[in-house]
Amino acid sequence: MSASVENATLSPLLDTIDIINQTNETNTTQKEVFVARTDGMLLSYSFLLIAALLCVYFGSYRSITRKDKQKTSGEKPDVLTAKDAAMFPFIASGFLFGIYLVILLVSKEYITFVLNIYFFLIGIVALFRALHPVLLKIRLPVLDKIRERQFHITLTENKPSNTTTETTTTTPPTTTTPTTEKDLMHIDFNFDLIDVGALFFCVLIGVWYFLKRHWIANNIFGIAFSINAIEILHFNKVLNGVVLLSGLFVYDIFWVFGTNVMITVAKSFDAPIKLLFPQDLIENGLLAANKFAMLGLGDIVVPGAFIALLLRYDMTRKQAGKKPSTLYFTVSFIAYIIALVITILILQIFKHAQPALLYIVPLCLVFPLVTALICKDWTTMFAYEDHTSEKKNE
Repeated sequence: MSASVENATLSPLLDTIDIINQTNETNTTQKEVFVARTDGMLLSYSFLLIAALLCVYFGSYRSITRKDKQKTSGEKPDVLTAKDAAMFPFIASGFLFGIYLVILLVSKEYITFVLNIYFFLIGIVALFRALHPVLLKIRLPVLDKIRERQFHITLTENKPSNTTTETTTTTPPTTTTPTTEKDLMHIDFNFDLIDVGALFFCVLIGVWYFLKRHWIANNIFGIAFSINAIEILHFNKVLNGVVLLSGLFVYDIFWVFGTNVMITVAKSFDAPIKLLFPQDLIENGLLAANKFAMLGLGDIVVPGAFIALLLRYDMTRKQAGKKPSTLYFTVSFIAYIIALVITILILQIFKHAQPALLYIVPLCLVFPLVTALICKDWTTMFAYEDHTSEKKNE
């Protein structure tokens, strides 16, 4: 069996690091080449595949809940417009090249330290946000009793209205107590002891990752990031998703095959922007395993957000009485599975880092669009909007 080669790619913000194998140098003169056993390779790739699919599945359904809550509460949604989607690859390219220049000018240790602090903090928040809806769905008498005791922390910033009234008598002028015209900011934290326990657990995971960089802690944070990102990132229209995926398709190919910038950036950071699973787990065990297969979060979040959009479109088709099924979600989900499998096979055949979006984007676009043509839903699909209050030119 031929050797696995260390390499990676990175999309900034979402950091699309493709599925790769990692090797380590044992001394300055000779590099040890790790040859993965078939069972170890299958185990690692199976985990990455299943983890990615679970992130896309749960993130997609949570995006429906988020959309419904926004409409109920009247919250103004943050959506990605067609202009934003078209500009994103250019902004991402500038961001990526900027990081590359920073790596050349600043010591890697300083960059790593700052990133560790950053991911420690946002990792705790992301993990708590991912766990909280799950805990709410667990209905046990003991937990329900604990939930009865609620705590509140309220933060309010008021706009004062100072009114001074002068009297006509000999009494000194009096000043009325400042009143409020309008709350400038009002934040109400409502929580219970279960929330406190969950937050404490998230902090423990954060400390574990910060001190040990263990691959399990990395994966916990990575999965939390992916689910939250798919839930939050709303394209609003199918056209916007098509534009973004098409732009990132070109972006990924250019920065992987055209330059060494992406690979250099990817090799320079150790952060939970990828899912890991050791290929030498069977030989070396849980603690000593260190030869990893990887899947970048960008290869999960970007197609996942588009698949989530198609699921939300399916939900409107149900309400309209048309074909009561998650047709387009199922078709795009199957396309995503096929694309990941193809990426793994190409990687093993050529033994070179592959831009996963090269295979994911065409399949995740072609499958649902062709299905729409066959089912005569093309016009309806492209007319669909998550939030119809948005301007028509967006």
